[in-house]
Amino acid sequence: MIDFTPNPIAWSFGSLEIRWYGIAYIAAILVALLVLTREARRRGERTDIIVDGLIAISAAALIGGRAYHVIDQWGKYSQHPADIFLPPYSGLGVYGGIFTGLLVAIYLSRRWRVSLWRWGDIIVLAMLAAQTVGRWGNFMNQELYGPPTDLPWGIAIQCQYRVSEYACPAFGGTTPVDAHFHPLFLYESLLSLLGFFVLLWLWDRFTARGRYLIAGDVGLLYFVWYGLERSLLETLRGGWNWTFNGIAVAQIVGLGGAATAIAVLFIRHWWVRGHPPADESSEPGEPAVSAPGTA
Repeated sequence: MIDFTPNPIAWSFGSLEIRWYGIAYIAAILVALLVLTREARRRGERTDIIVDGLIAISAAALIGGRAYHVIDQWGKYSQHPADIFLPPYSGLGVYGGIFTGLLVAIYLSRRWRVSLWRWGDIIVLAMLAAQTVGRWGNFMNQELYGPPTDLPWGIAIQCQYRVSEYACPAFGGTTPVDAHFHPLFLYESLLSLLGFFVLLWLWDRFTARGRYLIAGDVGLLYFVWYGLERSLLETLRGGWNWTFNGIAVAQIVGLGGAATAIAVLFIRHWWVRGHPPADESSEPGEPAVSAPGTA
């Protein structure tokens, strides 16, 4: 078992603290930038818009992710509302970030006159790569863990970082101080890495004229993959407050997103069969895009 418990603070300079969680977030953005640039070049898409787009989407995801986390953990923040806005910002909800980031991506695709479907296939790969790296910030914060376990990869969690469900005896609970827990952050990191390679393989193998997938399908499959992944892991998670009829909202959102993505996949392919592209340069099911200033 793993007894190492990290310090969330990487460096401190007086009252200024630099936390590993923030470092992991920045590292995730840099990894996303590398994936976006590589895949855009490989697929013949514009690269001059990547940095601006990534900054805008990352900022939106930060705001949405923070809002989702605050709602999810409202039992804690309702007692100390100032913690919502004051550092350290140690919690982000992925679904909130996906929602606000998607809104900005839609806006930018219209502004820059690029295909959201084709870029969606690229962006989801960057998201999975970023999630693979970013989840290690949860490890440094000693959060995102499951129930006690005797498995060799179980991780130790210090008493002050435990949710009430697994509180130490000194904190009013019954879970032993030396207990080890399922590393849900690691499970999600590994599943996201696997999803990255699976979706990359699907695009390389099946996305082309006359094949099975069309532009945007891989992007939609991300919602299926991550929705199922997260919903499965939520069955092991404790400490969430945001529920609906006793079910974690994260599971409802994940399964709902997966079902919606599957429905859109079927509808798009049904539409494509009856509406082939008028312009041979267009992807199936996607209208031709005129250059700015042309009819």
